[in-house]
Amino acid sequence: MSSANYPQYRNELNDLYRELGHKIPDVMKGFSSLSGASLKDGALSKKSKELIAVAIGVGKQCDGCIAYHVGGAVSEGASDEEITEAIGVAVLMGGGPASIYACEAIKALRQFRAEEAEGD
Repeated sequence: MSSANYPQYRNELNDLYRELGHKIPDVMKGFSSLSGASLKDGALSKKSKELIAVAIGVGKQCDGCIAYHVGGAVSEGASDEEITEAIGVAVLMGGGPASIYACEAIKALRQFRAEEAEGD
C-alpha cells in the first residue's frame, strides 16, 4: 500500500497543474474545459460522475485520479457506501490489480473524511 496522503497529494497536484498552465496554457485550458464540461450536472448528477471517475481511477490504477475524484465525490455529498460501491464495480471490472487500488481508494476516503471532520 502506498504512503500517499491523498488530500495533500491533491494539493500538490493542483500546484503542479498551475505550473503546467503557465508552461502549456492552451493544453491545460483545453483539459480544464473538458473536465468542467464532463463533470457538470446533466442527465447524470455531478456526484454520479465523480463516482464513475472514482471507479475508473481505481481501474486505471491512478493515484492522482483517486486523489481528485474520491475528494470530488466527498465534496459532492457522496456517502461512504456510494463510494465503496463504485469501488466494488471497479474491482469487478479490473480484478486483482483493481482490488489493490480499491484499498488505495478506501485509504483516500478515510483521509478526506478526517480532513472534513477537522473542518467542522
